[in-house]
Amino acid sequence: MSLGDAVTAPENGGAAMGNLGLSSPTTATHGDEATSQVQDVLTSEMGITAMLNRLKQSIASAKEFALFLKKRSILEEEHANGLKKLCKMSQENIARSEHRGGSFAKAYEEMMVIHERMSDNGLQFAMSLHQMQEDLLELAAIAEKSRKGWKQNGLVAEQRVAELEAAMRKSKTKYDSLAEEYDRARTGDTTGRQGGKMFGFKGPKSAAQHEEDLLRKAQAADQDYLSKVQVVQAERGELIAKTRPETVKALQDIVRECDSGVVLQLQKFASFNEKLLLSNGLSISPLKTSPDSRSLRECILAINNDKDLHDYLSSHYSKLPPRTGEPKYERNHLIDPSHRAQTTPYTQPQQGPSPVQIPPSQPQMFQGSANSRASTFIDTPISPPSQAPPGHHYGQSVGSVPLMAGAQRPPSQSQHERTFSQGSMVGQNNGPPAQQQFGGPRGSAPQQNQIPGSRFNGGFNQPPLQGPPQLGALSFQPSQPQQPQLPQLPYGQPPPQQVLQNSNPLQQNPPTPTGLPTGPAQGRKQSPPSGQLMPPSRPVFGVSLSRLYERDGLAVPMVVYQCIQAVDLFGLGVEGIYRLSGSVPHVNKLKNLFDTDSTSSNLDFRNPENFFHDVNSVAGLLKQFFRDLPDPLLTKEHYAACVEAAKNEDDIVRRDSLHAIINSLPDPNYATLRALTLHLYRVMDNSGVNRMSSQNLAIVFGPTLMGTAPGSNISDAGWQVRVVDTILQNTYQIFDDDD
Repeated sequence: MSLGDAVTAPENGGAAMGNLGLSSPTTATHGDEATSQVQDVLTSEMGITAMLNRLKQSIASAKEFALFLKKRSILEEEHANGLKKLCKMSQENIARSEHRGGSFAKAYEEMMVIHERMSDNGLQFAMSLHQMQEDLLELAAIAEKSRKGWKQNGLVAEQRVAELEAAMRKSKTKYDSLAEEYDRARTGDTTGRQGGKMFGFKGPKSAAQHEEDLLRKAQAADQDYLSKVQVVQAERGELIAKTRPETVKALQDIVRECDSGVVLQLQKFASFNEKLLLSNGLSISPLKTSPDSRSLRECILAINNDKDLHDYLSSHYSKLPPRTGEPKYERNHLIDPSHRAQTTPYTQPQQGPSPVQIPPSQPQMFQGSANSRASTFIDTPISPPSQAPPGHHYGQSVGSVPLMAGAQRPPSQSQHERTFSQGSMVGQNNGPPAQQQFGGPRGSAPQQNQIPGSRFNGGFNQPPLQGPPQLGALSFQPSQPQQPQLPQLPYGQPPPQQVLQNSNPLQQNPPTPTGLPTGPAQGRKQSPPSGQLMPPSRPVFGVSLSRLYERDGLAVPMVVYQCIQAVDLFGLGVEGIYRLSGSVPHVNKLKNLFDTDSTSSNLDFRNPENFFHDVNSVAGLLKQFFRDLPDPLLTKEHYAACVEAAKNEDDIVRRDSLHAIINSLPDPNYATLRALTLHLYRVMDNSGVNRMSSQNLAIVFGPTLMGTAPGSNISDAGWQVRVVDTILQNTYQIFDDDD
């Protein structure tokens, strides 16, 4: 088989020009010469080596292109996935209420859909490139394996012939040397002899004997040389006729297959690029096959800014407030000269208010609902002033009465469940105008009509407007229906035997438009009549919770309520809240104000001016209150039990043990701990902003809430932290948010 049959005609050259009818003698001669040169190279001993090197180049090119496809596939996949994720996130954000709507939102959504289609096209393109890369690697692996096999067969045959030729040349050299020596011995030439004598094992040889030996050696060398020539001729003939052509042809086929595979993948790569660009182009500007399909340009041009603004403003039409008449000037009759002439001089009233008779038609008690919580508070009515501690009659509203014994506790499903009955809230504007006088501090003069436009109340004869949510609305207490307001009792007269049950300070003060309470604070800005004494000091710090409850009638002390409210409104996003210390002068001033009159309007912390715009000082004030308690919030009595419960490694057992201890706390302690825990849980919910996790809060409040019991040591600090951390992590397992 001739190697020339295996060589195909070149695609670019004479054949191509012949197809076009443009062939010339020069071109044909050049093509024949190139073919002859290729034939000579392939039939020579370097043909196999040349083909092996050429195949190695093809394999390397295939691997390099496969590597390019792999990296391009990864880039396209990352780009497509990133684009899809970006579209989804942007589409979710634009759908929120803080972004525009109308035609803009619709066009933006269609734009995101177009980009999602483009990302799908990119993913498909990346998958195609990945498959092409795998095909190329497989092709290169097959070609490399075949190359190794043919390299072994072809080069071994070439090496064997080369070795035989070397042995043949060596045999010829020996044969020629012996022939020359024989010729010298036959002609009598003694040039190469030693003194004309020839030595042997048995003595000197004669010339005849020496000539005969050389002849015999020359004949043997001739036979050896002849046999080697014959072997070389046979092996060389087989190499040239069979082994070399087969190896060269096989290597040519492998090279063509590898090159064709690479070119095919290149063509597919070009086709996939065209398909990707065409698909993206059709996604951006689709064909007008359906009326619903819009291009990206058409989507953007469809945005109507004026219509969007008009629709947005029109949507607020239903929220328009009722129209009021034109303002009119009304002259105050007190300034009228004619009225001043008729007024009588003002006489100073006697000290102490006159008793106010309770109309028979007015209810003397309001029974609270005992829907879900059974209180263990002592069933004791309000003591008369003669029996109350100093300062008992000042600043106490009708709504702020001690909690009475309510309904029995319902059957509990949990072993440690503790529930309370929810007291009804005293209504503030349900009765006739005469009733609205009551609700001021007990023992003070009846409250005058509210000043129109007051920052604490609504207008004259108008109910107070709703303001920011109270602590009860912040998952601390559910709101309760309003009840008729109690009339004010005369100074020194005990209240009726049946009063509100479970009064809650978080519900007695509905918010005003400026966020200030109107319940116990009504009438606080009034100056007492001439001759009436100012309220005495009412200490809050350093007073036990039970004493505060007996005195103020508030399950949660007002200072705790105000501090929690301030941090909820202004401190949840402050980094390091409760960990950072506030201003010591601010804390001391606020402490003095609470010790003087905790019901002062200047202590409503919904107005940040009242705490100097320093929420860290409010947090420090709250911690100071708990540190100053004579008996810690978790009580010294339960200190050892809390530490033992904290030592349990099982989370469920530790939680249930602390749950049982908390349920056994006194009622003021339980209510205060519940309010504080729910508040700290809200702080913990914002730990991504304020960096105060349950562990950090427990480190701050552990020693504060547990104190130090007699006989305790410094090692209990870790258990104190664990107690508070467990309570915070199980807030809604220990305290129900909706009870």
